[in-house]
Amino acid sequence: MKIASVTVDILEVPVEDAYVAAGRTIDANWHVLARIRTSDGTEGFGYVVKLGAQLVQPIAQAARELGESLVGMDVLDTEAAWQQMSRAGKWVGPGGLLHWAIAPLDIAMWDAAGKVQGQPIWRLLGGFRDHIPAYASDRLWYSLSYEELAESARNHAANGYPGIKLRLGKEIGPAAQAERAQIAIDAAGPNVAVMVDGTESWDLPYARAAGRALQEVGVTWLEDPLHHENLEGLSSLASALDLAVTGGENLYTLHQFRHTLEAGAVDVLILDLFRVGGITPWRKAAALAEAHRIPLSGHVAPEFHLHLLAAAPHGEILEYMPRSGAILTAMPEPVSGVLTAPDGAGHGLELNEPAVKRYKVS
Repeated sequence: MKIASVTVDILEVPVEDAYVAAGRTIDANWHVLARIRTSDGTEGFGYVVKLGAQLVQPIAQAARELGESLVGMDVLDTEAAWQQMSRAGKWVGPGGLLHWAIAPLDIAMWDAAGKVQGQPIWRLLGGFRDHIPAYASDRLWYSLSYEELAESARNHAANGYPGIKLRLGKEIGPAAQAERAQIAIDAAGPNVAVMVDGTESWDLPYARAAGRALQEVGVTWLEDPLHHENLEGLSSLASALDLAVTGGENLYTLHQFRHTLEAGAVDVLILDLFRVGGITPWRKAAALAEAHRIPLSGHVAPEFHLHLLAAAPHGEILEYMPRSGAILTAMPEPVSGVLTAPDGAGHGLELNEPAVKRYKVS
């Protein structure tokens, strides 16, 4: 089935409650939304989401130009399309802005391909299962007071999540980090795993001390304690600590994933669908992890990642951080801590067209 047209729009989607992440206030989720229509009228869509407006316009314009080159291609030829777009933009890639521009188009192609074949994406990817466990990641910011953190942890536990993940900064000592984690552990209860994210804000001596303190109070997962390029430091942490050292969301290319895995820098690999450039390369990074016997998780975008992680036999758990519910008729939600893929073909999602029109940036 041939691609007849491609359109790309920018959406500014306000968040219900502004919050502080990485030292900046987040009051909107910016989307670059791509739609691909085939010659028989089938439409697939995909998008990427950023927490700020910076560089959204160039990403959208790059996606428009790349999308023009897809017209006339068969919508089932996702690999050929990805390679064509990658070659066209190789002078500004690999990775970076180029992958952010390719990703919404690639996701849209997989959605349309699933619809043409009448199959959901998780089945097109191999059909291992149609569901994946999910941990809660929303409303667990470093800016919360102890009281607010405890309330959020209790709410997530009451909703059946098997795990929660809170962010930790670098402004306080390791003992105080462990104290903050202890607040969440006590509030969530004994059946909920508590995970933490250092957001690449620590150096190695601090990470060693904080990691020991955190594992002593029962934290099970330490994400991004160091910069992702510090493979030697991450490897030494992973060897020294009993909790899982996790990371990978800041990686773009298969070259980066290969070196990270060969260095033994992570116990769980976290893939970011937008940074890797969509579903087509996501599969390859996942295969590298499987070859190294490393389990997988996904960074945000649960509505897409549930298909990918469910289809991977080493898919371990999904981060439930929904940022796009306002533009969808329904966002998949976990039941007793498990997220199940929609029944529909493709990714099974449907745009809320009045909302898309309302949030569109001209």
